Amino acid sequence: MSEVIAIANQKGGVGKTTTAVNLAAALASNGKKVLLIDADPQTNATTSLGFNRNDYEYNIYHVLIGIKKMSEVILTSKFKNLDMVPANIGLVGVEKEFYDPSKKNRELLLKKAIKPIKKNYDYIIIDSPPALGPITINSLGAADSVIIPIQCEYFALEGLAQLLNTINLLKKSINPKLEIKGFLPTMYSVQNNLSKQVLEDLSHHFKDNLFLDKKKDFIIVPRNIKVAESPSYGKPVTEYAHKSKGAVAYNNLAKCILKGK
Repeated sequence: MSEVIAIANQKGGVGKTTTAVNLAAALASNGKKVLLIDADPQTNATTSLGFNRNDYEYNIYHVLIGIKKMSEVILTSKFKNLDMVPANIGLVGVEKEFYDPSKKNRELLLKKAIKPIKKNYDYIIIDSPPALGPITINSLGAADSVIIPIQCEYFALEGLAQLLNTINLLKKSINPKLEIKGFLPTMYSVQNNLSKQVLEDLSHHFKDNLFLDKKKDFIIVPRNIKVAESPSYGKPVTEYAHKSKGAVAYNNLAKCILKGK
């Protein structure tokens, strides 16, 4: 069965796109057929896989407004088993479409678009924008589960209650099957007491929702230069520096997902 996983957090700069790209790549490297959907107008997931604006004419915007089918905008990446649905800055204009009261089931446009191609993939990863607007609602409406990256910095948990409330509301309305797959601490620094405090807070409040590696330690994405460098080379860190601590963390996350977490 195919699984749709949304990567979501309305707070920017938490490693959301980094997680979407590297989880997708790590799952693909484990032999799974994966589709990465860039639903963020910043298009960072698209460029992180080496695509630029000249590589495609149509993107997720054209799917959401009904001009194109999802199958018509899928790009084949240079990485085995990994396909891409690109985004464009024009995606910001799609919100006008969502606010049109004449459009029914606006929150389920992405889910409907995914349905015909879902069976072609083992995993579909959606990189949602850093806001709780219509695109993120569509991403959560289309997902079977959601991973929430949490930056190990000051104000890390700020706004989390709002996101969790939104998820609960969606479960009661348009997507009763939506589950929180887990929280992922990111940008962790072992020398930073604040990072340790944030991890302690997460483990205290959400211990059952943190991912564990084979040693039963929490999976934590460290602050790592290789993770930061890899997008500029158009590669996920799992390909750019597969032995780096960041790559190891995302490979451990993928293995955890593959085990049914």
